[in-house]
Amino acid sequence: MTTFMTDTDHPQEPKGPPKSARRRAREFALQGLYQWRVGGNDEASIEAHMPEMEEFGKADRDFFVGTLRGVIAQHEVISEQIKSHIDRPFGELSPIEACILMMGCFEMRNHPETPYRVIINEAIELTKAFGGTDGHKYVNGVLDKIAGQLRPDEVAARKRNK
Repeated sequence: MTTFMTDTDHPQEPKGPPKSARRRAREFALQGLYQWRVGGNDEASIEAHMPEMEEFGKADRDFFVGTLRGVIAQHEVISEQIKSHIDRPFGELSPIEACILMMGCFEMRNHPETPYRVIINEAIELTKAFGGTDGHKYVNGVLDKIAGQLRPDEVAARKRNK
């Protein structure tokens, strides 16, 4: 007699904690900004396409839309802010790292309710998932400098409490 193994005989490794709705929104915003930056898509076509994406229903839609539209609307100011903290022309950054830096800078500028360390950690996780091998180190360093500029009191308080 032959027996067959089922998936329940060998449970899969746990995948870690489920992603928050905001983390998913950041992932979709990154994908949308990549389409904008690399593919030249406008925000309307990006937003129209996103509901077709698997898992989009689990994302914080308002945060996604606000981040996508906000980064695109403020991209010139945000890019200038980033340029003063990078070691090469902005246009030479990888598109993923550039989009993540713009998202992080945007969020620091426009979401004071979110601690800067949370914003940086989220950017690091996005870079690890979608960027180059050591891109997360670069993103961390640049956003840390931007935090010192945009949120000096919060950065100083964190350093005092260490």
